[in-house]
Amino acid sequence: IVLFGRLLQGFSAGVEVGGVSVYLSEIATPGNRGFYTSFQSSSQQVAIFVAALIGYFLSEALPAEMVAAWGWRIPFFLGCLIVPLIFFLRRTLEETPEFLVMKNHPTAREVFASTVANWRIVILGMMIAMLTTTTFYFVTVYTPTFGKHVLQLSSQNTLLVTLLVAVTNFIWNPIGGAISDRIGRKPVLLTIAGLALVTVYPALSWLVTEPSFGKMLIVEMMFSFYFGTYSGAMLGALVEIVPKHVRTTCFSLAFALAAALFGTFTPLASTWLIDRTNDKASPGFWLMFAALLGIIAALTIYPGNTKRVAKPLRPERSNRAVTAQ
Repeated sequence: IVLFGRLLQGFSAGVEVGGVSVYLSEIATPGNRGFYTSFQSSSQQVAIFVAALIGYFLSEALPAEMVAAWGWRIPFFLGCLIVPLIFFLRRTLEETPEFLVMKNHPTAREVFASTVANWRIVILGMMIAMLTTTTFYFVTVYTPTFGKHVLQLSSQNTLLVTLLVAVTNFIWNPIGGAISDRIGRKPVLLTIAGLALVTVYPALSWLVTEPSFGKMLIVEMMFSFYFGTYSGAMLGALVEIVPKHVRTTCFSLAFALAAALFGTFTPLASTWLIDRTNDKASPGFWLMFAALLGIIAALTIYPGNTKRVAKPLRPERSNRAVTAQ
């Protein structure tokens, strides 16, 4: 039952990432699209914070045997309590002005055809989102495992690091979005991806040499800065480069591919790299790979000072400004 529920939650969240990001971009005030859109990612950090807080208190309050026997059910029960609120919000949100002025909407077949026609943009969108998804899964999902089993730190320490990372993630996301509104998406994306490319492995190498709570916190804070600042700019960029008439579909597909093919595999890839290389810092290679593809995608999408233009729905209907929901 829990597995089935997690699958449903994953499918739902995957679709909502695109819808929420597009919604926030369309209600944004002029010149603040990156800032507004960044709160899609920033809001997720509230959930990470609460989850880490619950895990921390459970590990402090209950013996490991009780957590294994029945205590693990408590976070799932608490998570279900938010469902009525989400349902209410989803049913009562007003459509954006941009959506209300639209007179025509594409059919499912037309949405599919346009998405296929813009497959290069979807692939580039996936590449530009990879650094977001891989660093997110590293600093949130994989951190407790990495800290406990690789660095041999206590569960309480690793959960505390995860909790603090969620706070800084929440802060850096809107900062990254706001900066990208002022200086452009490309400089932010290239700067953060470049820093990640040259620093993640040395940072992890320093961490795994005589690991401690303080060293882990420093490295995770650095990765949090990379994730939050990059993600804040990336979401605004991804909304802008996908075709307007299939914005939600293309955004969701690009982000879902980045999450499914690379983000969710971060813990597995990290474990495999450590086993194969006997190098505890080798997960850095996975993050470096994502950073490199992000740089390539940003340079392709923004050659010079321009950005890639999406193909129209169909030549004879290119004047229709329609968004697929």
